[in-house]
Amino acid sequence: MKASPSSGQTPLLLCPTKPLLIVLSGPSGVGKDAVLVRMKASSYPMKYVTTLTTRQRRPNETNGIDYHFVSTQQFQSMMKNKELLEQAEVYGNWYGIPKAAVKKALENGEDAIVKIDIQGAATIKNILPQAVFIFLVPPSIDDLRLRLKQRHTELPSDFVLRLRTAEEEMKQLSFFDYIVINRGGEIDRAVADITAIIAAEKCRLIPREVVV
Repeated sequence: MKASPSSGQTPLLLCPTKPLLIVLSGPSGVGKDAVLVRMKASSYPMKYVTTLTTRQRRPNETNGIDYHFVSTQQFQSMMKNKELLEQAEVYGNWYGIPKAAVKKALENGEDAIVKIDIQGAATIKNILPQAVFIFLVPPSIDDLRLRLKQRHTELPSDFVLRLRTAEEEMKQLSFFDYIVINRGGEIDRAVADITAIIAAEKCRLIPREVVV
């Protein structure tokens, strides 16, 4: 029964939800791209902000979907003009998040998600601490080693470097708000965990508010 103002009960005041900025990070090879592809395929309502990079496009990648592939000169120009939310050099290539895309999504009331390495996540944590930070991890380092081998995209020296880097990155768990395990063959489970996190964040009594 709906309480009337004269019933003596104080009406519940609900804080309106705010658009979220989701920062998805994790070691190389853990499956960040695959998780985002599955989320897009499920038509989950969110703005997927595509990362810029100066590295060469792989045969299975599409420009503008997997990454925005740009020249080093273009990237440096964007850095100079402060058009990037953050930027980092990873394995000899530059990666960055376009600020305008994030800002537009949030101003339009849309949740936005960015995929980023640990270094970049740390940068965003400093400037936008109200973002939601999710760390995607493999069940074990051995599992990650197998995934990297199966990709066949790295030279042996690069493979060793990525694995060593991943082992160090796994020590940064306390830096994040949430951890999601991406088990082999269970990508839908990882996606469900991420969407559950977003749903929980929408139920916060005091909502996060991200201003870019």
